[in-house]
Amino acid sequence: MTWPSLPRTRPLSAADALAALKDSRADGRLRFWFLLALPAPLALLAMAFGRYEISPGGVLQALGHALSGQPATTAAETLVLQVRLPRILAALLVGSALGGSGAAFQGIFKNPLVDSNILGVTSGAGFGAALALLLTGSLPLASLAAFICGMAAVLLAHVGAQTRGGSHTLMLTLSGILVGSFFSALTSLVKILADPLSELPAITFWLLGGLSDVTWRDLPLLALIVGLGSAFLIAIRWQLNVLSLGDREAAALGLDTRRMKLAVIGVSALLTAAAVAVGGVIGWVGLVIPHAGRMLVGPDHRRLLPVTLSLGATFLLVIDTLARTALPREVPLGVFTGIVGVPVLFILLRKARTGAGWVE
Repeated sequence: MTWPSLPRTRPLSAADALAALKDSRADGRLRFWFLLALPAPLALLAMAFGRYEISPGGVLQALGHALSGQPATTAAETLVLQVRLPRILAALLVGSALGGSGAAFQGIFKNPLVDSNILGVTSGAGFGAALALLLTGSLPLASLAAFICGMAAVLLAHVGAQTRGGSHTLMLTLSGILVGSFFSALTSLVKILADPLSELPAITFWLLGGLSDVTWRDLPLLALIVGLGSAFLIAIRWQLNVLSLGDREAAALGLDTRRMKLAVIGVSALLTAAAVAVGGVIGWVGLVIPHAGRMLVGPDHRRLLPVTLSLGATFLLVIDTLARTALPREVPLGVFTGIVGVPVLFILLRKARTGAGWVE
């Protein structure tokens, strides 16, 4: 009895291995640039969707008139330029700020459950806005108070971490949790003191997050902060790789770990405070987007940070478009990001590859 012979396979040569490596790198570069360019076409599509649908040609015509300095001549052009365009730009900026700051926080704390609220920024900003709405009822003052109190929360967390010994990162995390809980309690107190018919609804809706009240006057400062903060994170992204090795290894390579961590924390907190000041409390973006970025391009911050900035902008743009079009009335962004973010994060964690993210 003769057994059937198995087909012979040629051993993989060095040239074949090199060609496969080049193809893999080419695919990685193509994916990287595709993710960076993704927000632009989606933004153009988002301008066409809404209660009043506008054709893509009408959107391009409105943008063309705006670029040429001509005033809007139709109701559709006014809707695109004065309502949808500033809101879409705000969604891109806020999403980018939350996604990039979340990746930076997870990198320096080396914790996959960390997001932009780890130091109480969001809780502090929420208290500031709630207090301003209670005392003045002014949305611009609420945004200003949110920004100031968000940064004050980070300062308090830093001061609390300095008063005790031990690991600075651990103490900063614990201090941030305490500060966030403290400001959350103060926010609850403000809601109790608010008039249930006039003041409480405004506070509640602001805390749920949304971009329906965004106008052109809200964008310049937000764009400046997000632009400078993102540029800083991209400029030091290789140092985040060194910090992820551990404090001792980073110090052995000549990096001042304490000063660099404080710089990254300060800039990331600034991005988060600016985002919350404009869009309210929007959760899950800073937690979900870094995980998605690691799944797509790996944990190297040289690629991860630019991709998370782009993915954060894309994610919040899509969520905001769904929030204003999917149901008969607009859904707050904080609600929608929770509904979508939880299953998305669960799927990402289930599909996490060994060595490509946090799951080993």
